[in-house]
Amino acid sequence: MSDVLNDNALDQLFRTARTQNAFQDRPVEDAQLRALYELLKWGPTSANMSPARFVFVKSPEAKEKLKPALSEGNLAKTMVAPVTVIVAYDEDFHEKLPYLFPHADAKAWFDGPRENRHDAAFRNGSLQGAYLMLAARAIGLDCGPMSGFKNDVVDAAFFPDGRFKSNFLCCLGHGDPSTLPQQDYRFAFDEACQIA
Repeated sequence: MSDVLNDNALDQLFRTARTQNAFQDRPVEDAQLRALYELLKWGPTSANMSPARFVFVKSPEAKEKLKPALSEGNLAKTMVAPVTVIVAYDEDFHEKLPYLFPHADAKAWFDGPRENRHDAAFRNGSLQGAYLMLAARAIGLDCGPMSGFKNDVVDAAFFPDGRFKSNFLCCLGHGDPSTLPQQDYRFAFDEACQIA
């Protein structure tokens, strides 16, 4: 990788992208969700384990199913967002490793009780959730990630067999820039980083 993205691309992905709390009345097409996934799936995970699972909550019925899990502060924006993604992780991800990572017996690394796979599934699933947001921005969608919800209610409604666990939610659509406050401060390099 030798090319640096131009400033417009960097702005869209990072510098001027904002967390959205209000969305325009514009649909997100299924084809866009598929394009988003086709990008995010290439983000690296340990041993290519790819434990993230995504539920794109789009229909009125699915939104009603999600509604009881939402905190009061997240209810309105989630109900009007064109799509809300449940970013979850599969605690039995190791079953897919024989063809995701055929170079070694990686499945054996994670055999045993499900709780022993939690950290790897959560960590790498979180990475994939971040890739989802960058992919969404790359194809022209805005994001509103949130953690103000009841995981157990989401899991009971969407993952009743207990294999998948919700991590966070992310609204997707076209944000309403008129509702945004001034952008918050970010740490300078010397406040957050060291070169050892």
